[in-house]
Amino acid sequence: MRHTKFALAAMALAVLAGCGGTDPAPGAQTVKVKYSAQVSFGDSLSDVGSYAVGTVAALKGGKFTINGDNTAINPTFTGKNWTELLAAQIGVAAPCAAVTGLDGDASKGFSVPAKANTGCYGYAMGGSRITNPVGSGHKLTGSPVGALTYPLVTQVANHLKAVGGKFKGDELVLVMGGGGEILAQLGALNAAATAAGTAAGNTAYVTSLVGQLAAGATNPLTAAQAIGAAAQTAAAQTGATQTTITQAAIGAAAVQPGNSAVASPAVYGPMVTKATADATAAGAKAGADYAAANGPALVTSMGQAATELVALVKTQILANGANYVVVNNLPDVATTPSGRSQAASTQALINAAVTAFNTVLTNGLAGESKVVLVDVFAVSHDQATNPGPYGLTNVTDTACDLSVAKNPLTSSLGCNGSNLKSGDVSHWSFADDVHPTPYNNLLLARYVSMALVTKGWL
Repeated sequence: MRHTKFALAAMALAVLAGCGGTDPAPGAQTVKVKYSAQVSFGDSLSDVGSYAVGTVAALKGGKFTINGDNTAINPTFTGKNWTELLAAQIGVAAPCAAVTGLDGDASKGFSVPAKANTGCYGYAMGGSRITNPVGSGHKLTGSPVGALTYPLVTQVANHLKAVGGKFKGDELVLVMGGGGEILAQLGALNAAATAAGTAAGNTAYVTSLVGQLAAGATNPLTAAQAIGAAAQTAAAQTGATQTTITQAAIGAAAVQPGNSAVASPAVYGPMVTKATADATAAGAKAGADYAAANGPALVTSMGQAATELVALVKTQILANGANYVVVNNLPDVATTPSGRSQAASTQALINAAVTAFNTVLTNGLAGESKVVLVDVFAVSHDQATNPGPYGLTNVTDTACDLSVAKNPLTSSLGCNGSNLKSGDVSHWSFADDVHPTPYNNLLLARYVSMALVTKGWL
């Protein structure tokens, strides 16, 4: 395994040096296939500026990396993602966003009508899923940004409509989906698990508090019924909070025969503390139980998403004349800063979901001579566990300061040279909790180039 890791790193760096790298200008070398254009479908990892409008543009953001040409700070800060670097590699025009716009909160500058840009073939959008139109950042998720998140099926359909229904056959077509899918599905699962935990915690809090408050009354059973009714009434009030419910419960408890002492903070204070601890424990258990029970469905759903992507590639891309198609599988999501921050059980779920997606994708496209399937998972996992040979100096932290004060969008979408963390972050792996820096994008572009060289397409 160790030899395999070093082989991956060595090959990637060899392509980096021999196919552009830091010596000849990108695109200066001779390519075996003369491509007319590059067409890209995908999500945030391939987005070249779909949301670089309105407030996002004003914040000098727009791509999901470290934005802007900051090469004056460090040569690696090109502001380019892997699709832009690959376009230079194969000698075609720099990609531009096929559609730009936002459908969010107008009062915050996030409402800009969607605009189709003629001749631009960068269809990938941050948050896009395979077939579901509601991805991360979409207004229906509650996000004020209002990301458009056109799914990949729509992206392909839009391109076919723009070019007369057929690929010319000499385009390099890039497909990288699944990232937006797993983030959306994990987000939905987490929200549902949190809701289940909150509900269970609230119930446990009231149950614990009522029992403790009633214990000192002359008739604990009767007292518990009265205190519980008061708490229930308070909870039903508009704007109810744990504080208002607690106060109502204490008030009802204090008027029960033999229980007046409970009105003292010295008496009810420890009871509230215990009830809070009981609620926390019950909520955590209920949330974990919910995630464990529904995790397998997420894994199955990711497999289904890959099935849909395979069908899209075969029936809408290959069947409509594309001859050079690159399909990247999902990277090692569990080793991103976001993945590393999760509990072991969640990391295992992420791994299972990614494996399900990648397995279906690989099996579904096996034998397709016009497809190069790039194993991004393998190289990203190797980078996370063996960063040195890749020139990576940090694979666990975010290069961007994601605080609201420094980065109002709190993601790489709003990251630029002005809000990086202090020190040399030029060779860090991640811009934010899931998106790569320009340097890591360079590594991905060169890894894809290596696959093209092996195929004889570069």
